[in-house]
Amino acid sequence: MIAAIIDCGTNTFNLLIAEFEFNGEHRILLNTKKSVKLGEGGLAGNRIAQKPFERGYKAFLEFVDLAKKHKADTIQAFATSAIRSTINGPEFVKKILEKTGIIIQVLNGDTEAQYIFKGVNLAMEGITKPVLIMDIGGGSTEFIIASDNQVHWKKSFELGASRLLEAFKPSDPVSPEQVIALKEHLKEILGPLNSQMKKHQIETLIGCSGSFESLADMIRADQNQSETTGKLYTFNNDELKAMHRRLLASTEAERKNIPGLVEYRVDTIVFASIFIRYVKKRYKIENVHHSSYALKEGVLADMIARKIAI
Repeated sequence: MIAAIIDCGTNTFNLLIAEFEFNGEHRILLNTKKSVKLGEGGLAGNRIAQKPFERGYKAFLEFVDLAKKHKADTIQAFATSAIRSTINGPEFVKKILEKTGIIIQVLNGDTEAQYIFKGVNLAMEGITKPVLIMDIGGGSTEFIIASDNQVHWKKSFELGASRLLEAFKPSDPVSPEQVIALKEHLKEILGPLNSQMKKHQIETLIGCSGSFESLADMIRADQNQSETTGKLYTFNNDELKAMHRRLLASTEAERKNIPGLVEYRVDTIVFASIFIRYVKKRYKIENVHHSSYALKEGVLADMIARKIAI
């Protein structure tokens, strides 16, 4: 069976096309993404602005065409923070349905986190030791604590990189005072995570967002490392710290010239790096990895499991 999965995120729309068998084996046919920045200029007012709305609509139709070219038997679409939290999010869903006949499933934060766990679990071929999974989106950030192949706790926070950027409007480069203000905000909002981290002995952070991917790409380029084709990338702590300091001191113009950093993350990567650094230090986490599998792969894992169960 060939399945196409469209993940309508706040910053990027993602498309995964995969073929899977009844025995659970799967093969990725296409994995691509497109920058849409649905939250641009609108998250503060809880509305998708006209230009981002049209960008997202156009990207979705392009993904549908790609799915049809790959002869997909089914097209499953999901939406997260920007569409679920905005006044005209339902209008976007309706317009897609009228044009394509595809129903976009708008996920709540809890369901989104569950799919993210399933994706990471598929990448790691089973999570046994306790880990903290972190997915920084544009509108929200999901945290999951898991071990023994099961979720112990999960929660979605409205702490997406684009949402934070719009709320704090940092200078260029970001000032020390703004960094402190952001950390204080994180400390205030992440209270529920604090209490859960005290219950679990966690030494490993698994990041599965574009921000972690960009950090890995920048470090690889900086260190002349060959690009990995695996599902997991392990960060060297010294290299991660050095890249964080470089980003803090950088201007937007300078970041545009950093090898490995895609243009559509030039504006959000600094706050994302501050967020990651805060979590690593606050919870004394030693090991940091990037998982290339996340929500859409979690949907695939769920489809495989349900197919086997039928």
